[in-house]
Amino acid sequence: MKITFIKPNIGRREHSLYIDHGRMEPLMLAVLAGMTPPDVECELFDDRMETIPFDEPTDLVAISVESYTARRSYEISEEYRQRGVQVILGGMHPTLIPEEAQEHADSIFIGDAETVWAQVVEDARRRKLQKVYRGPPGIGQIGGVLPRRDLFKGKGYLPVTLLQYIRGCRFTCQFCAVTQYFDRTHYVRQIDEVLREIEAQDRRLFFFVDDNIASHPKALKELCHALIPMRISWVSQASLDVTKDEGLMKLMADSGCLGNVTGFESITLDSLKETKKSPNISAFSNYEHEIKVLRANGMQTWAAFTLGYDNDTYDSIMATLDFALENRFTLAAFNILMPYPGTPHYEELRQQGRLLYDDKWWLHPDYRFNDAAFVPKNMTPDELTNACHAARQKFNSIPSMFHRFSDLKTNLRTLQRVAVYWKYSSIFRSEVYQKHGMRFGLK
Repeated sequence: MKITFIKPNIGRREHSLYIDHGRMEPLMLAVLAGMTPPDVECELFDDRMETIPFDEPTDLVAISVESYTARRSYEISEEYRQRGVQVILGGMHPTLIPEEAQEHADSIFIGDAETVWAQVVEDARRRKLQKVYRGPPGIGQIGGVLPRRDLFKGKGYLPVTLLQYIRGCRFTCQFCAVTQYFDRTHYVRQIDEVLREIEAQDRRLFFFVDDNIASHPKALKELCHALIPMRISWVSQASLDVTKDEGLMKLMADSGCLGNVTGFESITLDSLKETKKSPNISAFSNYEHEIKVLRANGMQTWAAFTLGYDNDTYDSIMATLDFALENRFTLAAFNILMPYPGTPHYEELRQQGRLLYDDKWWLHPDYRFNDAAFVPKNMTPDELTNACHAARQKFNSIPSMFHRFSDLKTNLRTLQRVAVYWKYSSIFRSEVYQKHGMRFGLK
């Protein structure tokens, strides 16, 4: 028996080939391959950089689906099903909107695929896949299974090893699908399993893909203590409230943390209240203390902003850009507020009649990547789209890159940080132009 795992692309550019040069390893697909019985052949195709050989024989195709890749995922599924191959769809999107996903596959997985993967494999052997499988969220890599990283060879992924420690987040941000998926619950792997996985790698740079590694401070402290003697470098995603514990911040730095993706979301208190971003609201003072703590500990911060709240205007978006430049963040994302299906934000906009693209931007043939998918209160959709794109362009301009690089406390702190800064700043500069306006799917 053979299983083919697929990582879909977003889509294509209007007039030229698109290859994702910032692609990272599809960790979860390798985890499922690691849980697959040894008598089953496993193969991985990454649609972001290679052509999928649809005519190559296989018994089951497993596709991981996000909202941004849903249209392309359904195209891939159709190609295989026309050839009589069984297809199962899993991931965040089918879990949040299962009725739609069921129309495009033989089977879907709602929830955590790891918990029932063995049954999926056995049913596929007999060509008797169930229409729906359900798996409750839980601890990752059950039984200490290691991902099949051999499937990544030759695919040109960024030189950083992905792994996971904590799943879930305790906050209830209005726009976030993670809260819906994990219901504010944490699932923490055993420290010794994580350390064994790290020791098995040749690389010394790691990305913990945890939804919010700072959401469980006790578990994070245990991890940091264990990482100190390993002398590795790592990054993750962490909420700003971690800066309230300066002892923990020092511990993170001592354990090799270079920085984190951190959701600032907005520099406007009213917008933070609208989105219920509780870790950013407490004692809000334009993030002065938080940024001071981050810089004191050498954190190369990737500041994530979400723009398009009811209080946002063109001027507030430009003020957000100025804020990011003044603080010389290593990277910054100026994301349009997206109504993800299954979130409170989506339902609120739907009831107000403010959703565009027939309420399904992820499938609509006219939607383009980085476009606004709803009607803002203080701008037109096009004005919001153009303002966010202008912010990305200026932040990633050559003068801005040199200005931000000059921060002695972060980007110039060590030679390793210098290398990290230029490698990833260059990648994200190119993506500003490559991805903007991209069509979803290939058909």
